[in-house]
Amino acid sequence: MSELYSPSSLGLFSAPCLLKVELRLTVKGLTDRDVRSKPDPCFVLNMQSHGQWMEVDRTEVIRSCVNPTYSKVFTLDYYFEEVQRLRLELYDVNSSHNGLKEALFLGSVECTLGQIISQRKLCKALLRPGGTVGKAIITITAEELAGNDDYIELSFSARKLDDKDFFTKSDPFLEIYRVNDDATMQLVYRTETVMNNLNPVWKTFKVSLNSLCSGDHDRKLQCTVWDWDSNGKHDYIGEFEASFKEMRGAIDGRQEQWPCMNSKYKTKKKNYKNSGIVILNQCKIIKMHSFLDYIMGGCQIQFTVAIDFTASNGDPRNSCSLHYIHPFQPNEYLKALVAVGEICQDYDSDKMFPAFGFGAQIPPDSKVSHDFAVNFNEENPECAGIQGVVEAYQACLPKLQLYGPTNIAPIIQKVANTASQEVHTKEAMQYFILLILTDGVITDMADTREAIVQASHLPMSVIIVGIGSADFSDMQMLDGDDGILRSPKGEPVLRDIVQFVPFRNFKHASPAALAKSVLAEVPNQVVDYYNSKGIKPKVPSHFQSSRQFGP
Repeated sequence: MSELYSPSSLGLFSAPCLLKVELRLTVKGLTDRDVRSKPDPCFVLNMQSHGQWMEVDRTEVIRSCVNPTYSKVFTLDYYFEEVQRLRLELYDVNSSHNGLKEALFLGSVECTLGQIISQRKLCKALLRPGGTVGKAIITITAEELAGNDDYIELSFSARKLDDKDFFTKSDPFLEIYRVNDDATMQLVYRTETVMNNLNPVWKTFKVSLNSLCSGDHDRKLQCTVWDWDSNGKHDYIGEFEASFKEMRGAIDGRQEQWPCMNSKYKTKKKNYKNSGIVILNQCKIIKMHSFLDYIMGGCQIQFTVAIDFTASNGDPRNSCSLHYIHPFQPNEYLKALVAVGEICQDYDSDKMFPAFGFGAQIPPDSKVSHDFAVNFNEENPECAGIQGVVEAYQACLPKLQLYGPTNIAPIIQKVANTASQEVHTKEAMQYFILLILTDGVITDMADTREAIVQASHLPMSVIIVGIGSADFSDMQMLDGDDGILRSPKGEPVLRDIVQFVPFRNFKHASPAALAKSVLAEVPNQVVDYYNSKGIKPKVPSHFQSSRQFGP
């Protein structure tokens, strides 16, 4: 019987990070329709799908109101790895049928779901028909729809159990079943067997609240005690019914106990009391924080880009080069950079992104560098927004001499040094994502393995996108999906932090498909790191942002 230990050792966060969020809307400062009547406002929520706006839901109509607060809550599936574009259209619905055919379009607001979540409360000015900025301010508040993802730690013992063996004492174990809505029984947990003991103390174990009772604290749980037999025909000792609501009585150091009853004995034996007492010595609730808990608590995603400028890319002046700047078609480096960066920028409040290059001779002395600032400002390598990174990349190409070799350990170590400063704060405020864009197999594999193993102890993830048509088979070993990556000395990674994807797999797909593939593991990596360190997210109310996004 396998047992549960710490969340990180179990891979509890390996499931796809599908979360649900609730959006609530308020408006301040709508103008009156005319002197005699106020507007009857209604919002329509649209989401972009394949370039088209599709209506998802709409609020109720609030009659005669210039500062409406809507009771309607929009519930949306949230994916970190996708740009989920939203458009809120505001209508003045003067028809008694609440229809939009005769409604007056007052304006709209566009944003991404990621922007709302990273701010928790996003305020934007209404953009009126014709593109002018209105006086009305729309406030969108996000809240995670809480699931049953908490874990429960339980510690059972028993005393004076019936002896079912002739020459020795019983070998008891305990089974806990959840009674489903259709009256079927679902095994939740089976303890280990305590040999030759009528007063067993079973090991403490963990189960999810969802597994134990589907989040229903009053749901019936059937608990059965057996005497183990090697032939599998275990002898029935007795059972009792409980609920998680009853078990919670053992949270504050108190004990809860139940008589273990054997119905056959109760019927046949005149003075039968019970077949022993089962005791719950401890019940502890372990809060499993989600990715949204950390983001809404103010955790920022610090996004860094590293670009391969080795000679194998080809002369940027040649149209065959992977670095060729075509006037109408972005190269693969730009496509990958924009696809991933567009997601990450929603979670970084200052939108300033460090951008580095490696494998080139750089001015003024033409020395080879593997971690130079693309804007050539070593004191401040940050670029303003993803567009700033794009412009710095394009501007630096004529000034570089592409060279080699393809070493990425230095840039991993550079970002790791910054991430290591975050460890000392013991707070979930900054998590670092390094995007490495490279056209070839790396030449410092031993150093890179060592750098990744050390970085796995830090709030950091590494995404590698292979550009071009090189053989990237050796790169797969850095991605721990097929086994545990180890340093040259044999030290294993503390957690899987690397995701490798060849761009050619997405050459004919949308940028969103590439972003989805390379970023899908990030939310779990964030949660895995902070939970393994016992770092809780800040309470959202303690994290206030006064920033307002413009229209």
